[in-house]
Amino acid sequence: MPGAVAAGCERLVHPTVTGEADRLRQRRFIGVMLAAPFLAAGAAVTLVTSSLGAAVTIAAIFAAFGLCWFAALLVAATGHMALAGRMAVALGSLALAGAIAAAGGLASPGALLGLALPVETWWVSGSRRAALSGVLAAVAAIVLQPFADQILPLGEIAAWHWLLPLAWALTLLPRAAAFANPAGLRPAEPAGDRLEDVIDAVVLRAGRQGEVLDASAKARSVLKLAPELLLGTGLFDRVHLSDRVAYLTALADMREGAPKRRLELRIRLPREGSSAADNFRPFSLDLLRGEADPEVFMLVLRENDDVAALREELAEAREAAAAAEVAKGRFLAVVSHELRTPLNAIIGFSDMLLHEMFGAFNDPRQKEYVGLVRESGQHLLSVVTSILDVSRIEAGAYATELETFRFVEAVDMCRSMMRPLADAKGIVLATQIAPDAGEINADRRAVQQILINLASNAVKFTPDGGSVVIGAKRVGSRLHFWVSDTGIGIAEEDMANLGKPFMQIQNDYTRRFEGTGLGLSLVKGLVALHEGTMSIESAPGEGTTVTIGLPVSGPKRRAGAPSGVLAMPAPKSKGGRDGEGNGSLRKTA
Repeated sequence: MPGAVAAGCERLVHPTVTGEADRLRQRRFIGVMLAAPFLAAGAAVTLVTSSLGAAVTIAAIFAAFGLCWFAALLVAATGHMALAGRMAVALGSLALAGAIAAAGGLASPGALLGLALPVETWWVSGSRRAALSGVLAAVAAIVLQPFADQILPLGEIAAWHWLLPLAWALTLLPRAAAFANPAGLRPAEPAGDRLEDVIDAVVLRAGRQGEVLDASAKARSVLKLAPELLLGTGLFDRVHLSDRVAYLTALADMREGAPKRRLELRIRLPREGSSAADNFRPFSLDLLRGEADPEVFMLVLRENDDVAALREELAEAREAAAAAEVAKGRFLAVVSHELRTPLNAIIGFSDMLLHEMFGAFNDPRQKEYVGLVRESGQHLLSVVTSILDVSRIEAGAYATELETFRFVEAVDMCRSMMRPLADAKGIVLATQIAPDAGEINADRRAVQQILINLASNAVKFTPDGGSVVIGAKRVGSRLHFWVSDTGIGIAEEDMANLGKPFMQIQNDYTRRFEGTGLGLSLVKGLVALHEGTMSIESAPGEGTTVTIGLPVSGPKRRAGAPSGVLAMPAPKSKGGRDGEGNGSLRKTA
C-alpha cells in the first residue's frame, strides 16, 4: 500500500492489538475491505446493468459497500479478525460466482478475477493456510457459477471485459515489493548493529509524508508509550501545536533532498497523575535519510536534557518561593499575635494612668509621657492589625460577613473618625454622594476599612488648608466611590510601587510622616476579595484620586471556600486590559 493509505488504515486498527504482525494483518485487511467495493461497483456497472437493469445494479453496489465496510469496521471496533475474515472470504466467493456468470461464463476474461481471492488472502495474512482457503473459495465460485445462471442471465462476452482483471492487476503494482515478505516482518538484525540498541533514544522510520512506519521499543521507557501508538500519524498528533510548523518544514526539506535536519519540539506524554496539568516535555528530533531506502526517513527522538534541567530548576525555584511565602506568612502571623497581647496591656494601663485613677501626677511631664506611650502603642497596634489582615488576605483566610447596608453610613463613620485629624490641619473634608448610591451587599467592616485607609492617606499627605472629598455613584451594577485630595500627588516613576506591602514613596514631604506602606496594600486586597476594581490617578502637585468599583450585589463565593471566607480571585490573564479584571490596579500618572 502507499504510505498515506497505510497510515490511514493504521489509525483504524484497534489499540489493544499490540503485536507488529497482527497490526499489519489487520491494517491490510481493513485496506482491502475499504477498496474492494470500488472494484465491485465497476463490475456491477459493466456486467449487471445490461442484464438486470439499473435498479439491481444500484442494489448490488450498495450491498458491496455495506458488507465490505461492515467487515472493516467490525475488525476496527473489536480487534478480532477471525469472524470478519471468514465472512469476507465467503461473500467474496459468492460475489465472484455472480460476476463470472454475468460476464458470460468461464470463457469471459472476467473469470480471471478468480485469482483475486487466493492472492488477497495471501497478501492479508501471509500464511499458506489462508492462501489455501482463498483457492478453495475461488474453486467454490467456479462450481457455483452454473447455478448463478438461473438468477443472472449470461451476458455477452466483450473485449472490454478485460478491464476488470486489468484494474485488479494494477492494484498489485504498488504492493509488489511487499509480496516478497507478505507478513511484513523485517529480518532480524544483530543486536549490536541496530541503531536503537546503540543510543538512548527512540528510533522511528517514517514515510515521505511523515507517517510513522515503525518505532523502536525504547518508546516505552522514553515516551512512556507503546510503540504502536506512534505509528501512522500518532507521533504528529502528540507534537505541540506551536511546534508542528517546524516539524512539517523539516519534513519538506527532507523531501527536497536535505541530508538531515534537527529541531526542538514538545511531545505530549501520558499524564502521571491527576495534578499533572502540563504533560508536554521537550525533545530534540534528528531527521536522517535512510541508507537502504531513500524514500524512508530515520527519526531519532531523544530527551532535551538542557531544557529538562531548566524545567526542573524552575519547578524547584517555584517550590522554594512558595515555601518561603508560606513561612513568611506564618512568621508574620505568629509575631503579630505575640505583639498584640502586651500592646493591649500597654494601651490599657496607659488609659488608666491618663485618667489618674490611682492619683494625680506630680509633674505635668509625666502625663505627657504617658500620653506618648499610649499613642505609640495604638500606632503599633494598628500596624500589627494591618500586618495580620494582609497575611490573612494573602493566605485566603480573611473572614468576611456579607450584609446589605447603606453606603452613606460607612462614609459618615469614616468622616467622624477623620474629622479631628482634618480639623487639626485645617483641611476641608467634604462628600459628594449621589442619591442613587443606595445600598451595597458587602462586608461592612472591609468597606469601612477601605474608606478609612484612603481618607487617612489623603489627609496625611495633603498640606494644611487643602481639601479631601469622598464621593460615590452607581454605574450599572457596580458602585463606584472615590477619595480625592489636593495633596502632593505621586510621580509617574513611583506608580509601579503602589499597592506593594511595606513600600513607601519617599520624598521630602512623606519623610515627615510615619507609616508602614501597608494601607494601600490592604485596600487592594480587600477590593480583590470583593471582586472589585481599583484605579489611581495622580500627578505631582495636583493631588490624587483613588477610585474603587465594587459589585452592588456582592462577590460570588468560590467553590471550596470555607463558610464566611471569601477566596481570592484567580489572577487575571495577560490579555486583559488594566482596570477590568477582579482586583485589578490601574495607575495613571
